[in-house]
Amino acid sequence: MKTMKIGNGELETSVLAMGCMRIARVDMETASGTVNTALEEGITFFDHADVYGMGKSEEMFGQILDLHSSLREKIQLQSKCTLVRDEVQTLYNDSSRDYIITSVEKSLKRLNTDYLDTYLLHQADTLVEPEEVAEAFDRLHQSGKVRFFGVSNHRPLQIELLQKYINQHLIINQLQISVAHTDLIDSSFTMRLKDAANVDKTGDALTYSRLKNMTVQAWSPFQFGFYGGVFMGNEGYPNLNAAVNRMAEEKNVSPSVIAIAWLLRHPAHIQPLIGTTNAGRLRDICRAAEVTLNRAEWYELYRMSILDEGKADLSSSAKPAVQEKKG
Repeated sequence: MKTMKIGNGELETSVLAMGCMRIARVDMETASGTVNTALEEGITFFDHADVYGMGKSEEMFGQILDLHSSLREKIQLQSKCTLVRDEVQTLYNDSSRDYIITSVEKSLKRLNTDYLDTYLLHQADTLVEPEEVAEAFDRLHQSGKVRFFGVSNHRPLQIELLQKYINQHLIINQLQISVAHTDLIDSSFTMRLKDAANVDKTGDALTYSRLKNMTVQAWSPFQFGFYGGVFMGNEGYPNLNAAVNRMAEEKNVSPSVIAIAWLLRHPAHIQPLIGTTNAGRLRDICRAAEVTLNRAEWYELYRMSILDEGKADLSSSAKPAVQEKKG
């Protein structure tokens, strides 16, 4: 698989990453098989968070690492914190110094490792005290427990506030983006003929990331809306699916490959997070690393997504706010 430089270029990894949220929902044999498939396909980056499976996803991955003593130095491990939640919903955010340090210690223990390659603040905390975040990051970096830092679901000015105090360069912002969820594209550019004035151009996270050498990691790369589900096969996206299916047939790949290739085509060097626990589907999706869409194809898919927007059933958006990543 092709590789890419993360952030400022000090960290090199695979262009696709494996999102490990769902491995807590399957048995160990399935989880281990999925991780092995990822490794066979050249994926070396594995994304975690302390709340995935309430810690079980990290524990299961740690058991897999324990079975392969030489694996740790060949891969990159990432985890996240700040979301304090129960089994149903997020209760509040905690970006305090002690919470960050304690969360890292717990993740290291669950993952059966001495260090994390990258560590992210999972969600912006309106009560954030950036001096405390800076102190936590300094301690973790100086002790060798975390190599690099980043954020998830943060807007540019929220990052600027943190970076004013943090000594380490924030190299990642993990955000939702897919060909059916184009908010990041729309905030910097839009081909909408209607309602263009309603597009928020004040939080241009994509262009900001390029300016600041931050890698955008795409979570839920097949999903529309926050709870909308997968766009492929959804009757609310007839034009987008028709275009995706046609290109998939022309290139002799699956529609999933086209959806990921659309993200990889963007010059921001987006790293998609693939969250499936189906080894066959994962192997298929990895073909996207070898497929390149031309400019006309990329813009056609974008146009079709805009044309279909609003047709899909978003009734599930009323569910409680629990972050669900569709990979």
